[in-house]
Amino acid sequence: MYKNVFDKELANGIIYDAYMFYGQENYLIETYSNDVSKKIAGEEEVNKTYFDDYNFNESLDFLSQSSLFSSKNVLLIKTVKKIDPKEIEKLIDVCQKNQNSFVIFCCLEDLHFRSMAKHFKKENNSVEVRFFAPKDYEVKNILLKKSQELSLDISQTELHYLYTMHQKNISLVVNDLEKLSILKQKITLATINQQCFGMGNVILNDFLYNLFSGRIINKDLYMILKEGLDEIMLVTQVISYIQELFMINSYLALNDNKLNINEIWGYNLPKDIANQKATLSNKFSQNDYLDMLELFQKLELELKTQNNLDINGYTQAIFRNFSASLR
Repeated sequence: MYKNVFDKELANGIIYDAYMFYGQENYLIETYSNDVSKKIAGEEEVNKTYFDDYNFNESLDFLSQSSLFSSKNVLLIKTVKKIDPKEIEKLIDVCQKNQNSFVIFCCLEDLHFRSMAKHFKKENNSVEVRFFAPKDYEVKNILLKKSQELSLDISQTELHYLYTMHQKNISLVVNDLEKLSILKQKITLATINQQCFGMGNVILNDFLYNLFSGRIINKDLYMILKEGLDEIMLVTQVISYIQELFMINSYLALNDNKLNINEIWGYNLPKDIANQKATLSNKFSQNDYLDMLELFQKLELELKTQNNLDINGYTQAIFRNFSASLR
């Protein structure tokens, strides 16, 4: 089911026994999973199981039990791995039989979850909702809505700046908006530069620039993975950065190497940052961009699919080798 169809059903009070949220935007997947769980029951009635903590027998027992101290049993399963089809069917079935039980599958990282989706259908009173990468105008509305919820005094220019600096990762932007709301003041570009992008002693944008400049990034890489992003999210940020550099490179090639900040970014990015990225983008050829995208997309797939992999060690090794290859 598409998001717009589900939104209408949700607004009309239609409730299913089982839900599956998946697709290309983790922020929306997690937001809808949490919002639906709250719509069905109070927060104290929601049992959340995250990633490797998922256990089928424990989940089945929870959904099978009578509600002694609450009116609803809601199980929210957050996962980056496909769940056995037989287990899915049994969990949905027990929710059909127990009118007080509901299960919500929050499927992150777009890991070929479509094969799971076929088990969610009207016949067993379940639904699957697939989220696609939102368009820019949709992101603007999402961030404006969140800013209003936080009573945050921030303009679209600052929101766009924050969104771009976080390599179009909505979850990271929302985290910073929540942090900025504590200040109880008008948010400017200067405020963002002072308060955001800190990940321990490492600044993400500086790290990405250093990485593609071929500088030694060992210490910063260690700090980012220890205090900031997880490995998969870091790789997705790198892929977004490569795409941005390619976009700048293509624009400059088509416009006699003349930099127009507003045309490229859509707002007044600080000149020093714009010039820095423009200079860096010209360092690589189109074949270089293809090779880099292939390398990091392959790494992303390996991190998501290979079992018994030392994710942290493997990721650091790939990043260090890549940085060394640019020197």
